[in-house]
Amino acid sequence: MVAIKAVAHFSIPVSDIPRSTRFYTEIVGCTHLSTVPGGQMAFLDAAGTCLILVKRDSPINPVLDDHGGVHHSFAVAHEDYRSALEHLRAHGVEITFEEDRQGGVLNGPRAYFHDPDGTVLEFIDLTSYAGSPVRQRSGADEAWCRYHGRT
Repeated sequence: MVAIKAVAHFSIPVSDIPRSTRFYTEIVGCTHLSTVPGGQMAFLDAAGTCLILVKRDSPINPVLDDHGGVHHSFAVAHEDYRSALEHLRAHGVEITFEEDRQGGVLNGPRAYFHDPDGTVLEFIDLTSYAGSPVRQRSGADEAWCRYHGRT
C-alpha cells in the first residue's frame, strides 16, 4: 500500500482567472503564489495546501444547485467562524445552507456558498475528525494538522 503524507494540491476549474483569484484571496482567505504566463492557471496557498485555479470555458457549473456532496471545504478557526460568515455576507456572497453536523466523520458547524463560477465551497469550524475524542474548540488548526498528517 502507498503511504501518502498529505494532499499536495487540488484544482478548481474557473472561467476567469483574475476574478477567481480575487475571490479566493479576498473572500475565501487564500494567498496568491503565482500566475503562469498567459494566465491559464493561478497557484494559491490554502492554509498549507496548494489550490490551483485552472482556466476553462464557461459555463463551469451551468446549474447552480446544491452540491450533491461535491464541494471544497476550508477549515476556519472556531473563534473566527462567525466573522467568516459575516465576511461572506458583507461581500455579497450568499450562504446557501448552514448546519452543525455532529456524530459523523467531519464534525462541526459549516456553511456552504458558491464561487463566481458556481463551484460549491464550505467554511467549517472543524470540531473533530474521524471520531477524535478531543473537541478542538480553540480553533481548527490542530484538527487540520491531524487531518493532514502534519504536526
